[in-house]
Amino acid sequence: MAEETQPQAAAAAPAAEAAPEVVAAEKAPAEVEKKVEEPAVEAETEESAAVADDGGAVEATGSFKEESNLVADLPDPEKKALDEFKELIVAALAAGEFNLPPPPPPPKAKTEEPAKAEEPAKTEEPAKEEPKVEEPKTEEPAKEEAKTEEPKAEEPAKEEPKAEVVAEAAAADQAKEEPKAEEAKPPEQKTQEVTAEEVTKTAEAAAEAAAAATSEQTPAPEAEADAVAPPEPVFIWGVPLVGDDERTDAVLLKFLRAREFKVKEAMAMLRSAVLWRKRFGIDSLLEADLAFPELEKVVFYRGADRESHPVCYNVYGEFQDKDLYEKAFGDEEKRDRFLKWRIQLLERGILSQLDFAPSGICSMVQVTDLKNSPPMLGKHRAVTRQAVALLQDNYPEFIAKKVFINVPWWYLAANKMMSPFLTQRTRSKFVFASQAKSPETLFRYIAPEQVPVQFGGLYKEDDPEFTTSDSVTELTIKASSKETIEIPVTENSTIVWELRVLGWEVSYGAEFTPDAEGGYTVIVQKTRKVPANEEPIMKGSFKVTEAGKIALTINNPASKKKKLLYRSKVKSTSESI
Repeated sequence: MAEETQPQAAAAAPAAEAAPEVVAAEKAPAEVEKKVEEPAVEAETEESAAVADDGGAVEATGSFKEESNLVADLPDPEKKALDEFKELIVAALAAGEFNLPPPPPPPKAKTEEPAKAEEPAKTEEPAKEEPKVEEPKTEEPAKEEAKTEEPKAEEPAKEEPKAEVVAEAAAADQAKEEPKAEEAKPPEQKTQEVTAEEVTKTAEAAAEAAAAATSEQTPAPEAEADAVAPPEPVFIWGVPLVGDDERTDAVLLKFLRAREFKVKEAMAMLRSAVLWRKRFGIDSLLEADLAFPELEKVVFYRGADRESHPVCYNVYGEFQDKDLYEKAFGDEEKRDRFLKWRIQLLERGILSQLDFAPSGICSMVQVTDLKNSPPMLGKHRAVTRQAVALLQDNYPEFIAKKVFINVPWWYLAANKMMSPFLTQRTRSKFVFASQAKSPETLFRYIAPEQVPVQFGGLYKEDDPEFTTSDSVTELTIKASSKETIEIPVTENSTIVWELRVLGWEVSYGAEFTPDAEGGYTVIVQKTRKVPANEEPIMKGSFKVTEAGKIALTINNPASKKKKLLYRSKVKSTSESI
């Protein structure tokens, strides 16, 4: 990561505790995002000051709207950039740019010793041959005649240097016999002609042998050429980078948007991401057993937002448990395991929760709870920084919205300082909410039936009565006022309901009133004051024998308004048995 100034580090340090869940906030321009590596620095300048005083939520002035992945919807410059990007990818595949470099050669010390031992043997061979060729030079008559005969032997042996040596050797042998045959020149000419023919044949034979040896070696390059197969396809998140797969455009557009459609920069990012995935071993990582049960409460996927984006929750306050903290960050091996687990969780979420089809949902909502997060300094600091760097560099445009809840006041002030360093696109994706405004801020993006109970919603695992398909009604109870909810019911049925007042400190009661005149009102729940530390959700049920209505009454004596959530369901008698 890029270096930070001391004030920036001090301001952004708390955010690092929640940083592993940040999935690559786009880094355009790259230099700015590298400096601002913690998610805490994503607040909008003006609103953060105003709402910090009010203790409310902070959101960027322009809310982020996710772009379409349909090529037909793209502006012409973006279509052109996408086409150029595809051409670069095809060329890079052909050039092997997505392949990891070969492993380094073995140590040189072991391989050089035999090589050095062979070198003298090679140099000694010609040294032994030279005296054989030069021996005839000691006799003057032989020297003159050898000169006259050499051209005859050299002409047919131009193709192979070895023939020269053979000719010279033959001439040397002939020169030894010449003193005896000086007087009889006619026989000498015959001998010379015969010798020249023999030398020529020898040279031709040597040339043929050399040609045969060469022909045996030439098939190697041809075999290599035949062995060169087309480049293997490269996949990322199960999507090929080239081809007719309709999901490819969505993946490539992520990299282009992360680099503001600067094609060369997007290509560099994609190449780096593919090579990192191979080095990190993503494919094998998906099958590894890295988690332990306690981590399931730290990071988990739960439900979807109002636009059907999957929601990932990050609850780093769970690390207040010292045993869990040591188990996750106690030493280098444990920290490395935690990092791999976090990447594994993200990869599995991408594969199971997202759809890269042109009209599919290919980004997610991240919710980070800063309540009781670990201190800014600790054993987790290094792995946090490493996770931020990896996620920013290799997972572009996977965030549709990033919501920080239970944010302390000083955190908002720190983000006010850092906001000018960020692009409008980045700021528009991030939302910060104080503890008092956290549930309402979440409900703006995620329906209450999808929000877990611990964050102010009504979602509970293994709820026997209600599911996420049972919608929740939201009401605001004004200060010093009463709210009555009437639920009509039919005879021979059972009515079930649940409600929640955020912060409680209200009075609550329920009664049944029949439709028939003269019927008696039945007290279902005696009115009582519900303190803030009460069970977060009130449940009730009533078996109805005649048509009527259930009235739920909530009285708010406080000077502040309250948020009320409720839902109900009528079951037939057979269902309730």
